[in-house]
Amino acid sequence: MLRDDINTAVKEAMKAKDERKLSTLRMMNSAIKNADIEARGQSKPPLGDTELLSLFQKMIKQRQESVELYEKGGRAELAEQERGEIAVIQAYLPQQMSDADVNAAIAAIITETGAAGIKDMGKVIGALKAKYAGQMDFGKASGLVKAALSG
Repeated sequence: MLRDDINTAVKEAMKAKDERKLSTLRMMNSAIKNADIEARGQSKPPLGDTELLSLFQKMIKQRQESVELYEKGGRAELAEQERGEIAVIQAYLPQQMSDADVNAAIAAIITETGAAGIKDMGKVIGALKAKYAGQMDFGKASGLVKAALSG
C-alpha cells in the first residue's frame, strides 16, 4: 500500500538526514490524513491507493503552478524547492502514459462506453479515471476526449 511505502520512506529519510525528502513525505502524510478526515466526515472509508494517486497528482499540479509563479517572480530558489517536492511525489505515481497511449486509451474507452457525442464526455472521463488513475493527466485528457467526441 502507498501509505506503508511513504511511512517507510519517512523513516529512511530520517536516518539519511535528507531534510527535503523528509519534509515532502511528511507533507504527503498530512495531506493523506486531511483527506481521510474529510472522507470520514462524509461517512466514507479512508482513501484507497487509487484516491491517493489522484491526491498526489493534485499536489504535483499545485507545485507546478507554484514553480511558474516563482519563476515569473524571480525566485529561482523557491522554484527549485518546489521541483524537488515534485520529484519526491512523482516517485509514488505509476509511470505516466505516452501521448500515443493516452489517445489509444481514449479511443478504446469511447468504443467501450458507446459514447456518441459531447453529452457522453462525463461517462468517458469517469471510465478513464477508473481505469487509468495516476497514469495520465486528466486535464489534458479531457481536451482530447472533447476533440474526439466532437470530431
